Amino acid sequence: MEWNKETAQKIEWNGEITNLEDKLRIGNRIAQRVKNGDVIGVGSGSTAFVATKEIAKRVKEENLSITAIPTSYEINILCNELGIPTTTLMDKKPDWSYDGADEVNDKNWLVKGRGGAMFREKLNIASSEVTYILVDESKFVKNICDKFAIPVETTPQAVHYVREKLFCMGAESVVLRLAKGKDGPVITEKGNVILDAVFRNVGENLERDLKSIVGVIETGLFIGYNVVIEK
Repeated sequence: MEWNKETAQKIEWNGEITNLEDKLRIGNRIAQRVKNGDVIGVGSGSTAFVATKEIAKRVKEENLSITAIPTSYEINILCNELGIPTTTLMDKKPDWSYDGADEVNDKNWLVKGRGGAMFREKLNIASSEVTYILVDESKFVKNICDKFAIPVETTPQAVHYVREKLFCMGAESVVLRLAKGKDGPVITEKGNVILDAVFRNVGENLERDLKSIVGVIETGLFIGYNVVIEK
């Protein structure tokens, strides 16, 4: 017996997708990388959303068999809607992954986490031989934090302690991210809150130093991962 998936089948991106033409072009290109039997880590965000739809078209047209490891609830639901089987890192290792980014500098350092799924995104990237980061020109920056703060996923009990430590480490500002569709803070995929921290001098050890703070679960700063920038 099958579920009536009418609700899931109406899922679209919540809000306007900026630079849609560029994202469709990038999504189509990443879809051409798919091979029959691939296990693919699927990132979050609007670019990954568009790319997943493009991949699903090719899967359907060529009757390919692939498996996805989603990084967020919305991507998991999207894969279900599109007929792409899903699994977890407990059962499969991704052959490769794709994801978006909020910022990319000339060293391929990334800022991610606007969707609150940074822990699962980073785990997918770390577990993959290679991850394709799908970005348009608007994502490139000279310095990290030029456009976005670094998300710091924090267990709620430690929010005040972590905030103090971030300032001690040189943060210019630290703000608890509030939700737009509900009262109170944004809750991440892992049930934590996000402190958005702006640093004006981001060095290669900052990701490690942030994660050394007691109460920090993960950060949206990605330094030194095996990523290929697709633009």
